[in-house]
Order: sequence, then C-alpha cells, then structure tokens
Amino acid sequence: MLDSHMEAAVEWFVGAVKNTETYRKYRYQLERIKEKPEMYEKINEFRRRNYEIQNTAQVDELFEKMEAFEREYEKFREDPMVNDFLRAELAFCRLMQEVDTSIAYELDFE
Repeated sequence: MLDSHMEAAVEWFVGAVKNTETYRKYRYQLERIKEKPEMYEKINEFRRRNYEIQNTAQVDELFEKMEAFEREYEKFREDPMVNDFLRAELAFCRLMQEVDTSIAYELDFE
C-alpha cells in the first residue's frame, strides 16, 4: 500500500504521462479504432498472436515464425488506420519502457 506521499507522486506522474503528445496520439488512435468494432477485434487478435509468438517460440524458430506472421498480416497492416494505431501504440510502449528503465536505473535496481 502506498503512503500518501507516494500516492501524490504517482498521481502527478500519471498526469505528466497523460500530458505527453505520445499518450495523446495513442488515445486518439485507440478511440478511432474502437469506433470500428470489427477492426478493433482484428487488431486485438493481431496483438495477441504477436505476443504469443514472441513469448512462446523457441529462439531458433522465432525469426521464421515472425516472418510468417508478418506475411499473414501484411495486407491488414497496410490499412492506414491500423498502421496509425499500431505506430502510436508502439511509441507509447517505448515511452513507458524508457520510464521503467530510468526508474530502475535511478533506484539502483538490478
């Protein structure tokens, strides 16, 4: 459980993240995609399959499986709305990874 000082710091941090252009673009693209339930469902399937491949494939077969996956979804990814969403999501994920890395580094967490 967070003490009041940490709760305030987390609240401030969340506000700072929400005020980034990266987060605002991600939220905008997410709302656009959600307006098209069928497309949103396909994107979620794409994301789920991508995650499964990257987290269950053996190292020696990962490249081959990812190539097949990319070929399968090539036409789908050509849709500008899909591409815009996936790019915005990736940018936001990278932002959060950088934050996590910075926090771990500053706290001397190995």
